[in-house]
Amino acid sequence: MAGLVPYFIWAVLIVSGLSLVAIGVFGIRSLAQGKVNPQTVVLTMIPFAIFGVLGLVLRDWAHAAVLSFLISVAMTSAVLLLSGLKGLFGL
Repeated sequence: MAGLVPYFIWAVLIVSGLSLVAIGVFGIRSLAQGKVNPQTVVLTMIPFAIFGVLGLVLRDWAHAAVLSFLISVAMTSAVLLLSGLKGLFGL
């Protein structure tokens, strides 16, 4: 059973990669057909851009992944807080 583990890991990586490619292709198709707001696509890509920049700067992709997750959570919390304050004060 231990000899099968590397094959299973590769299978998971391949399926995950194909899933990401499919998400990208269908996202571009939806954007081209006008079904998606371009601003939404840009906002969705921000965590990936943060991850890429941190990965290149730090040269440690695991650390970059954790930092990009924490930065994304902090940014999301800040936006939710500002949105709540905007609704509270009627701005």
